[in-house]
Amino acid sequence: MILLDLMLPDLPGTEVCKALKADATTREIPVLMLTAKGEEIDRVLGFELGAEDYVVKPFSVRELLLRIHAILRRVQGAKTSNPEDTVTFGRLRIDTAAYRAWVDATEIQLTSIEFRLLVMLYERRNRVQTRASLLEDVWGLQADTETRTVDTHVKRLREKLGAAEIYIETVRGVGYRFAASPEEVEA
Repeated sequence: MILLDLMLPDLPGTEVCKALKADATTREIPVLMLTAKGEEIDRVLGFELGAEDYVVKPFSVRELLLRIHAILRRVQGAKTSNPEDTVTFGRLRIDTAAYRAWVDATEIQLTSIEFRLLVMLYERRNRVQTRASLLEDVWGLQADTETRTVDTHVKRLREKLGAAEIYIETVRGVGYRFAASPEEVEA
């Protein structure tokens, strides 16, 4: 796990996070951002760059430790794999334990947020997920203001899914829904 301050002397922490999430060897390392920047736009940017959590200074050491333990539990839980952890949905295959996904036979490279978003939509297929519920369940944010974070991530996820993007439907004015079955959209 990486604890990353945004205000570093030589390079902004946002650039460090972007580089970590772009590199296949470090992409899966969880990042927790620590910063004095507490505005909503700063927090949203941190999550959009792939950070698992965002803590504003000054912070409680106890809360920081609890957040670290929660992230590590999630990551550790993802590493214990069994056959039930892999699901196939038409052209899409998801291995929840390994944090990996494939379209046809090609593995797609997803950030941890994109992967959690995909799994959340898949697990709740055929049910509309509001932007607010996705913000809360995937990012752990309360949707007290309007944000385009969910839309931006769904757009990126669809681009990466390529031919399997048709499984994610937009429900205008509400949110998103994962198709009930692959046959429903591939026909």
